[in-house]
Amino acid sequence: MGYLNSVLQSSSQVHAEDGPVCGGGLSQNGKFSYGYASSPGKRSSMEDFYETRIDGVDGEIVGLFGVFDGMFHTYSVSDKCMNMNANLVANYPNPFLKAYCLRTGYYYGHGGARAAEYVKQNLFSNLIRHPKFISDTKSAIGYWHYNSDAYSHTDSEFLKSENNQNRDAGSTASTAILVGDRLLVANVGDSRAVICRGGNAIAVSRDHKPDQTDERQRIEDAGGFVMWAGTWRVGGVLAVSRAFGDRLLKQYVVADPEIQEEKIDSSLEFLILASDGLWDVVSNEEAVAMIKPIQDPEQAAKRLMQEACQRGSADNITCVVVRFMANQGGTSRSVSA
Repeated sequence: MGYLNSVLQSSSQVHAEDGPVCGGGLSQNGKFSYGYASSPGKRSSMEDFYETRIDGVDGEIVGLFGVFDGMFHTYSVSDKCMNMNANLVANYPNPFLKAYCLRTGYYYGHGGARAAEYVKQNLFSNLIRHPKFISDTKSAIGYWHYNSDAYSHTDSEFLKSENNQNRDAGSTASTAILVGDRLLVANVGDSRAVICRGGNAIAVSRDHKPDQTDERQRIEDAGGFVMWAGTWRVGGVLAVSRAFGDRLLKQYVVADPEIQEEKIDSSLEFLILASDGLWDVVSNEEAVAMIKPIQDPEQAAKRLMQEACQRGSADNITCVVVRFMANQGGTSRSVSA
C-alpha cells in the first residue's frame, strides 16, 4: 500500500501525571478539525491514552482518532475478600481462574496502562497497512475476519508481547476512521462515541457490559460465566465484556469491534470520543448540548473534560472532538455491523 507522506499529522501524547493536556489540528483538505483534552482527574496515575492522526493512504487523506482506556482498578484478592465476600474466589466455578487469582493476587480490572499504550502505538499503523484498508475498510477493521484484520492482529500481538509479564493487562478502544465521505466507528469496551447530527445526540457505539443479553450469552456459550461482584463481571473479575489484552479471560473477553458507519454530509456536525471518565457523569445529550456552540474542537474537548471534573468523575478523563467542516450534501445513512 502506497503512502503519500505516511503520517501527515499525529498527536505526540504528553502522558502527564500532574495535570491536563490538550491540543488539536486541521486536516490538509480542510474537511475536518479536531481537538483533544486528557486529565488524570482524581486518579493518582494515568491509564488513558488517545490518538489523533491524519495519514495519506493511496491518494486519500484519512483521519484516525481513538481513546484507549487501560482502566485503573486492580485489587488483591485479600483486599477484596475483606471488603466484599471472603468466599468469592474460593467459589469460582472456573478452576483455572480460581488457581490463577489465588496464585497471583490478581482480582479484577485492567492492569494499568500497558495495554492502552500498546494499542495506541500499534492499532492504526496495523490498520492502514491492511491491503483492504481503502477498498473494504470494514473488513480491514474487523468485520468478522478473525485474526486477519487489524484489531484481532493487534490484540494477538499484544498478548504475545505480554508472555513474560506476571500480571494481566487490558484496554478498551473507541475509534473513528474517516475515509472519503465515510465515518466508521469501531468500538471495543465501554469507552463511547457520540455524534451530533441535525442537532441531535446519537450514540454510534454501545458500551460492552457483561450483563447485556447477547454479551452474556456469548460468554456463557464459550464456557464462561457472569456474576455480581459490586457490578456484573466476567468470571467475577472484569466489568467489560470486550477488550484488548486480558489474556486470562481472552476466551470470553474478545477484542472483536462493533462497527457503525455514518455518511459524512452537511447534517453531521461533530463527533465525540471519550473514556468512561466523561460518560460516568455526563449524558450523551448533555455532552452534545454543552459543546454545540463551541466551534473550536480543542476548546470543546477541554469543556467536556472540565465539566466531568467539576461533576466529580472518579476516573481518568479523555475526550476527542472532531468537527466536520465540509458541506457535502446527500442523505444521511447509518449501517451497523
